[in-house]
Amino acid sequence: MKHQTVLELNGTEAPDWPMYIDGEWVDSVEGAWTEVVCPSRAGTVLARVPNGSAADVDRAVAAARAAQPAWAALHFTARQRALLQIADALEGEAESLAALTAQDTGNALRTQARPEAATLVSLFRYFAGVAGEFKGTVLPAGENQLQYTRLEPLGVVGAILPWNSPLMIAAMKIPAALAAGNALVVKPAEDAPLTILRLAELAAEHLPAGVLNVVTGRGSIVGEAIVQHPGIDKVSFTGSSSVGRHVATAASERLAHVSLELGGKSPSIVFPSAATPDRIDATAAGVLLAMRFTRQGQSCTAGSRLFVHEDVYEAFLDRLAAQVGALKVGDPLDEATDMGTIINAKQHQTVREYVEDGKSQPGVRVVLDGSTFSPEGLEGFYQGPTILAGVRNSWRVAREEIFGPVLVVIPWRDVDEVVAMANDSHYGLAAYVWSADLDEALATAHRIESGWVQVNQGGSQMVGQSYGGYKQSGTGREFSIEGAIASFTQTKQINVSIRR
Repeated sequence: MKHQTVLELNGTEAPDWPMYIDGEWVDSVEGAWTEVVCPSRAGTVLARVPNGSAADVDRAVAAARAAQPAWAALHFTARQRALLQIADALEGEAESLAALTAQDTGNALRTQARPEAATLVSLFRYFAGVAGEFKGTVLPAGENQLQYTRLEPLGVVGAILPWNSPLMIAAMKIPAALAAGNALVVKPAEDAPLTILRLAELAAEHLPAGVLNVVTGRGSIVGEAIVQHPGIDKVSFTGSSSVGRHVATAASERLAHVSLELGGKSPSIVFPSAATPDRIDATAAGVLLAMRFTRQGQSCTAGSRLFVHEDVYEAFLDRLAAQVGALKVGDPLDEATDMGTIINAKQHQTVREYVEDGKSQPGVRVVLDGSTFSPEGLEGFYQGPTILAGVRNSWRVAREEIFGPVLVVIPWRDVDEVVAMANDSHYGLAAYVWSADLDEALATAHRIESGWVQVNQGGSQMVGQSYGGYKQSGTGREFSIEGAIASFTQTKQINVSIRR
């Protein structure tokens, strides 16, 4: 089928977008549907998708298990060719995918949705390029022995996706699993499923039926069925740490493979040398980027705890506030918009409650408060950026993942003190260090307990890098060939006696 582009609705009745199982677009077994609401247009329904059940997961798993052996048996160049063809198809539809992302998630078209669509294409190409690297080794074992290993696919991978960057997170999992010879059952977030259904549609022409399946529905039902299903060999989950703990516990009951990319409360440390007159503006721009303000702070890698040295605290805060305050919050489809919307009403209210809690603390300084901001003429889940200074590392706003455009600023004097504060968190996904002194920067980076540390830059993940967290930010790695081998293959040792 051809999914109607959301942008062409123009007030017409919202279309039904079936889910994709075994090469067919199907309704749920129970016939239930749920509405996908546009976060930037109050009351606007973008589409209806099936409200799936465990029975739908059953038929998707059956299709994947039937299709996987033949897919795995192909020469790697055949899987490589399919991934490259999918990449070309995605690239040809990149602008429509970006526009759909903007409406589905509320992420701004220019600053977030287009880069996400581009990353999707890049990761399909990357994993196509390394498809031949899923290979074993031969051990020199003498003339009478042949000893070698094979890297074999796990079988069927259940991929559970979040709503904040659905295409990018799908790109971390789907092409890597496919390149290794696995089949997939994918569950998109119930708040933002449309881009994943469109991805499946574009990929369908180049994959055998059953290799890629998408089941829509609630996490507590469809996601839980994937986690519990005996036909799912691996669960790859991206989401909150609280849900991740449940996924790990439930999947471990049946000894399934699991990888988890979970929450974060990432530190961003500014040294005085990064705030000299010739560097201060660039550092402020980097801190802004690291905080993911242009994704409304809805990122697990957001540098949401900013530690600024006392010697440059006021000067740096002034420059940062000026840059952040200049961001335009508005319609995600407007080219001038820097920040779009929060995903839904519940999250919108949660962020406001965190801001109010932070503002109630003694000694706090409200530098910016955009929690109640709404652009003129627009109705949706809009919020402006918020900066709270004079925060203590023990406060709730400094310890819990807000997942909104809220930055807390903490002064520091001693390096040991700031490293201790940075590490005083049960999270450990990302971190940022800002210094003109390379020795100082690297020594600090090496001491921080995070899976990913950036020095003097605040950008997003680069194709081919290792990506994953320490502590309660998750287990396993994605985005790279090393992560894909660890996440989506298993090693078989073969020993052969050679008689002479």
